[in-house]
Parts: sequence; structure tokens; C-alpha cells
Amino acid sequence: MHPDHTASQSAPPPPARGGRSLRNIAITLALGATMFAVGAVMLTPGGTTSSPPSAHGQPVGAPSGSIEALQARVTRLPKDAGGWAALGMAYVQQARTTADPATYDRAEKALRTSLSVQREDNTDAEIAMGALAAARHDFPTALEWARKATASGPYSSSAYGVLADAYTQLGRYDEADAAVQKMADLRPDAASLARASYAFELKGDTERARALMGRSLAAAATGDERAFAHNVLATLDLQDANPRAALTRTQAALRAAPGDSALLETRARAHLALGDAAKALADYRAAIAIAPLPHYLLGLGELEQSLGNRARAEESYELLRAQDRIREAAGDPADTDAILFEADHGDPKRALTMAEQTLRTRPFVAVHDAYAWALHQAGRDTEALAQADKALAQGTRSALFHYHRAAIRHALGDTEAARRDLTEALREPAFHPLHADAARTLLQRIDTTP
Repeated sequence: MHPDHTASQSAPPPPARGGRSLRNIAITLALGATMFAVGAVMLTPGGTTSSPPSAHGQPVGAPSGSIEALQARVTRLPKDAGGWAALGMAYVQQARTTADPATYDRAEKALRTSLSVQREDNTDAEIAMGALAAARHDFPTALEWARKATASGPYSSSAYGVLADAYTQLGRYDEADAAVQKMADLRPDAASLARASYAFELKGDTERARALMGRSLAAAATGDERAFAHNVLATLDLQDANPRAALTRTQAALRAAPGDSALLETRARAHLALGDAAKALADYRAAIAIAPLPHYLLGLGELEQSLGNRARAEESYELLRAQDRIREAAGDPADTDAILFEADHGDPKRALTMAEQTLRTRPFVAVHDAYAWALHQAGRDTEALAQADKALAQGTRSALFHYHRAAIRHALGDTEAARRDLTEALREPAFHPLHADAARTLLQRIDTTP
């Protein structure tokens, strides 16, 4: 994942430029609940698989039935707290795939109704409220709800999933690892294995991340979980400079899930890495037609710009600006896509303000990177380097992060350190439609300067 993205299915964030999404990241709850008999993940010493199964049955992340069926259920049974909780989580999932923020309001209304019907020990609603807060990038609130859920449902693996997601986005990585370990101990299924994979990916251990995501794929109980796992594995292929493998995997996965926008976006990046810009454009547009998510719009706009299609790039950029106006009017913190977009294509000073606001409640690696880039674009490179170092302190393998730090180090006159970061970034030669060429140009300039 690019270090900042909100997973839409089993676990950690979906792919973005430069790797699996470490970007839009409030990590959504698991959809699957089938037990999978594998050994403990062992993120922390002493992990076991001996804990009792969840007392709450199927996780709220896997609401049974369509939204219409759940609506009919609560109409028929208005005092059904579980029905309202399931409907609320279904709305959260729908909002993630449609990019419609109004759906979050419907989710909150349903979940508040569930909590009014059953105020105590309503673990399902507490889990869903945590997921909702995370989806809105309100991670302190997500942590509060997750703690309530783990208190009322100590054997609920989904509750520990929300707890892990909140700790991750709050930069409390050791506590996140402990929560993932507990989640895997309770239920070593596709969701917990996917989160364990992400925990290792954040640390740059992509070999173990790949192995765990392979186990998550084997454990997948739904088509959505399988599509998610394939997508993560394909983005790891891209990080490993193997776009042919990424293309093969996404093409096969899309035959089973032709409407999966994340798979389409990852296939677009595979096509681009293989030099087929026309197919990349087609896949970006198909993904946006399904869900106009910010990182799809930014990817398409920057690809169009790299091809000299400035007017078409502006169409995507104007949609991004419109989305950000809605976000700003709601008073929500900016995501890293919005910060990077503003730094590269707008006003770096405004990008700084956005980053500073977001960092106060989300000191996550991707936010440190976006803040570093905004500082660099504003000419404040000494401060930028401190933030870039924080972005890479966990060992995260992100070509984009390394390029950002390289540009900052070069501006500060440290050409040897800049060369090391550029070499690392260009291990993934097509990591970004615009910045990959800029990285090659900068490296050439360093190598040819006496």
C-alpha cells in the first residue's frame, strides 16, 4: 500500500501511487468471519490461538443481506439493535465504494438508533461507530469507540481490528501490533491476516507481508475479501518492479470481480509501468466511473498531465477541488491526497495549513510525508527533512516517500544522501506519472555534476 489508504474490504488500505495505499486510511472492518485453522501470526511474543471465538457471531463488518433487506428488517423490527448496527455498517461500506459523504450521515443515524435501543454491551454498534469515525478520518474518536467495543466484546476480533486501525493512524505502532496480534489470536481469518500483513508492510518487510496476504487470500470467505487480497498482492508486485505479475494478477481477479474499482486502478498502474498509457487511462476512467475517489482522480489527472493533456488533467483537478471544498465546509481534516495535490498543483502555503491540521489528529507516516512535501514546496527544507525522516522511520518501502526526501536533501545540498533516496525510489521505475521522470532527471544531474 502506499502508506496511506483506507481499505475498502478485509483490512488495510488499498493501493495508491508508489505502493499499497498508506493513504486514505481508515481501515474498514472485515467482511469475512470464517475461522481458518492456521498458526498464530506472532507479531508480538507469546501470541496464541487459544482464545474463545467471538461471542457476537458474524462481525458487523459483514452485514448479512443488502441495504434494502436491512432497511426492510429494521422497518419490520424497529427495536432490533443488531439490525440497526448492521445497516449502519452497510452504509459505511457503501460510502467507501461510492465516495458519497452523505451516506456517512445515514450510517451515523442508523448506529445512533441502535445505541438508543440498546445502550449497554452493544458491541456491534460500537465497532461500527469506530469504523465510521475512522472512515471520516477522526481517529481519536475511532479509538474511543474501539476501546468501548473491546470492553463490551472482549472476544470480538472485529473490535480489535478497529482498535488496530485507530492506533495505526495515530502513529502508535507498537500498540497497533498488539491489537493485531490479539485479533489474530481470537480469529485468524482473512481480516486479521490482512492486518498483520499491513503491519509488516509498514515496517518494510514486504516478504512477510506478501506471505501473510497470501494466507489471507487462502482464508478469504467472500469475493470482496479475495479481490482485496489480490489487489494488495498486485501492488506488492508493483513495488517489486514486477508490473507484468501485477497485470496478470489484476486481470485474473477482475474476471471474478469486474466492477472492483481498486483492481482497475491497480491495473491502470501496471499498464502504465509497462508503457501502455492508453490502457492505463481507460482503467483509471473505468475506476472513476465506479467510485470517484480522490487518489483515482489524482492519478488520472497526473497521468494526463504527463502526456501533455493539460485540459483533461484540469477536469480531474477541478473535481478534486470540488471534493476538497465539501471536505473543508464540513470541517473535516484533509487526507494526504488533498495535501499533495495542493502542494503540487495549488498553493503550498495552503497545503501547509491542511497538513498541520491533519497531523494534529493523525500523526501517521503518510501524513508526515505529505507535510514534508508541503514544507519543501514552501521552501522550508530543514523542517521538511525532519518530517520526511519521520515518514520513513518505520522502514516503510515507499518510492514516493524516498523521492520526496531526495528532493529535500538535494535542496539542502546533501547530494550523496539524495542519491541514495533516488536510487531507492527508482527501484520502482514507474512509481508516479510525474515524479518518476523528475527523479531520473535529478539523479542524472547529481551523477553528472563534478
